[in-house]
Amino acid sequence: MKLTQQDMARLLNIDARTLRNWRKEKPYLYDIVIKGFAFDEIVEQSRESYEKAKELKEKFTLTK
Repeated sequence: MKLTQQDMARLLNIDARTLRNWRKEKPYLYDIVIKGFAFDEIVEQSRESYEKAKELKEKFTLTK
């Protein structure tokens, strides 16, 4: 799920204008924020993949 700037601002408890200003005036800070959200997304996708793999393992594991 991709977040909009409005969503990111809400999660950071800042105004969306602040985030847009960071993009223009503080590109290094903005880059860090965007990378943080990207990292969170990757972690969530990895968790979901792990859960699906675990379910498949349990489904196809033979019991004795």
